[in-house]
Amino acid sequence: MVKHVWQGTGGREIPAGATESTWTAADGTPIRRIDWRREPVAPRGSILFLPGRGDFYEKYLETFDYWASKGWHVTASDWRGQAGSAGPESRSDVGDIADFAVWVDDLAHLYQIWRAATPGPHVVIGHSMGGHLVLRTLAEGQIDPVATVLSAPMLGFATILPRWVQRRYAAIMNRLGDPARPAWKASEKPGAREAMRANLLTHDEARYADEQWWRAQRPWLALGPASWRWLKKASRSFDRLDSPGLLEAVHSPVLLVATRHDALVSWPAIARAARRLPQAELVAWGREGRHELLRESDVVRDRVLASIDEFLEREAPAPGGSATPAA
Repeated sequence: MVKHVWQGTGGREIPAGATESTWTAADGTPIRRIDWRREPVAPRGSILFLPGRGDFYEKYLETFDYWASKGWHVTASDWRGQAGSAGPESRSDVGDIADFAVWVDDLAHLYQIWRAATPGPHVVIGHSMGGHLVLRTLAEGQIDPVATVLSAPMLGFATILPRWVQRRYAAIMNRLGDPARPAWKASEKPGAREAMRANLLTHDEARYADEQWWRAQRPWLALGPASWRWLKKASRSFDRLDSPGLLEAVHSPVLLVATRHDALVSWPAIARAARRLPQAELVAWGREGRHELLRESDVVRDRVLASIDEFLEREAPAPGGSATPAA
């Protein structure tokens, strides 16, 4: 079993040694980040973590601490337009973006800054929408980590509607009103009640409560539903990843961790991507795992972290072949 190293009050404090700051995007936009390195643990390499839509890095402090205990220099960044990072000002309660390419360019810019300032090997990890954007940026040749990990990547939506119907409906709704208006009322997906939101994300009530605590302490972290424009641009980005030959040209190792019964993102789309990527490894869970595998109950989360550890030991070994410190 993975030994948990978190010494704080759950996931409810920024630990000593972690630094919150901002980095500046190419257009001058300031975007939140956190950097965490444990001393005097020998350097293992560097991890850049990108969260999902409506996410914020505070939710993953427990996991960052685990990686830092193994010697990794951990950096996490939020996306522009959410979690206090500057972005569209008119509808801060709605997740909106002019185009997913904006986020791709942001990640490509951050990667260059981060890579130049941190020790190798360099690893990029993305969750949900973050996983989608990491994969797209990788596939477009704008980042070159030695290894990539995708946690429940948003490569399609969990719905019975065919992709072409989703695409057409989103396009129609963009024409019928303000594209920046919310596409649904509450929670993480259309038709889901806020009271049942935890059932979409994790079985672990304490870890779910950590998220609510952070939202109460830092109200700017909360983000409402996505806009109709976000849905339209998401469909276009899915199509971009579906382009023949795009994923097939990715020749660096990629680990995908996912659950077959994810209620938010499409398991079939994840499985298809794994088949297309030349050096992909797919580790899947059943009903014991919900969307936020890194915030699941210990019995699942331990196995997720162990799978990532094994992958990184193989594909991103410590400099000089030295052993990593035990957690």
